[in-house]
Amino acid sequence: MNRSEIAHVLKQRREKLALHFSGPSILWSGNESPRNFPANKFPFRASSHFLFFVGQSLPNAAIHLQAGKLILFMDDADENDALWHGSSPRRQEVAIQIGAEGEYPLNELEQWSKEAATIPVQDFITQQHQENLLQRQLNKANELYGCDHQLAKAIVKVRLTHDHCSISSIQNAAEVTIQAHLAGMAATPRAQTEADIRAAMEAVITSHDLTCAYNSIVTVQGDVLHNQSYHRPIKNGELLLADVGAEAKNGWASDVTRTWPTSGSFSSTQRDIYDIVLAAHNTCIEKAAPGIEYKDLHLLAAITLAKGLVSLGILKGNAETLVEQDAHALFFPHGVGHLLGLDVHDMEDLGDLAGYAPGRQRCDRFGLSFLRLNRPLQKGMIVTIEPGFYQVPALLENPDRKTKYQDCINWETLAKFKDVNGIRIENDVLITDTGSSILTAELPIMPSEIEACLQ
Repeated sequence: MNRSEIAHVLKQRREKLALHFSGPSILWSGNESPRNFPANKFPFRASSHFLFFVGQSLPNAAIHLQAGKLILFMDDADENDALWHGSSPRRQEVAIQIGAEGEYPLNELEQWSKEAATIPVQDFITQQHQENLLQRQLNKANELYGCDHQLAKAIVKVRLTHDHCSISSIQNAAEVTIQAHLAGMAATPRAQTEADIRAAMEAVITSHDLTCAYNSIVTVQGDVLHNQSYHRPIKNGELLLADVGAEAKNGWASDVTRTWPTSGSFSSTQRDIYDIVLAAHNTCIEKAAPGIEYKDLHLLAAITLAKGLVSLGILKGNAETLVEQDAHALFFPHGVGHLLGLDVHDMEDLGDLAGYAPGRQRCDRFGLSFLRLNRPLQKGMIVTIEPGFYQVPALLENPDRKTKYQDCINWETLAKFKDVNGIRIENDVLITDTGSSILTAELPIMPSEIEACLQ
């Protein structure tokens, strides 16, 4: 898209916000954070709420929004900054690029702050600036009240579904992610450690001048859901779980998981479990459509997994009853997916405000407590579908749960599947007029296709 098209999309976004929130609001981008001394900084990435309306990751900037109009507040870089980091666009140029109705230095923001709503950013320095300027204490972003809460609800309505620009950006990130996963599979036969495979995958993302949307999970210890250590050796007979996604230059995320055998071929037990997880994945995507409750997709995945585990003799009983008892959650403890957008778990800085429809609250059931999304699907939403099977010692060896589910599990049969620590299969799914479209469909998912990629 050219600059005028991008500016038009940004204008449409703020006009859409004005339909749901009429008051003034100020959104901050956030500040750069030093690692250990001031000049050595973590990579900067603007607050997603700011980024949604600006399209550029501008450090130490703010925007004033009201009635569909945007005013930009930022300082031009000084000569010393240009010496070390090169020239950067000046405020007036940025204002033209994003279609702002005005632009001012940051110190003039105070004049526009009266009765303005906001959403707190993550870094402490900017939060202090927000509180000082607005002359009130801000709660955490997931505990907002008053005008801030109303603004957050309005932003959720605007960001829940995606325009053509954001869909295109997510698709572009997904295409790079597909290449990264193929590179990881190709690197596996000669890899010595998990780090070798991670390096091959992230090298693809870096070569496209993109960043990872989250800390990569590349591990043979798939029972640790967010494993971020990469020191383990690669041995034949294991499964490697890779959850890696690229982030587009304008911040839009992808999120993909594949699981493959380190030896190049699934064992019979690995293949049996993989096929069950794949069946849950495919069944959910076939069902996904506007109006379908995402919670129902989660329960559909749970029942499909339970049926498969009953057929293997791991679980005992009726699948629906086992899910009602949450017995399936011993092997599938997390939700079947989440919203995807500028954040890989989109808008979760707002707690459950985005993930849960108005009037709904997270329940404490073992099989539902980690459900991140509980609202009907809408055209234009992008969600992940990512069922899994894990043998987590902390769950399976928990005395209370072992007692509660002692009649539901055949432990002798389960022991035959000791070469399956964890399997997760995840794709990014766009909800369309009548169903869904898999944005990451080009990445192999069938066992035979994966095995071919490993040769």
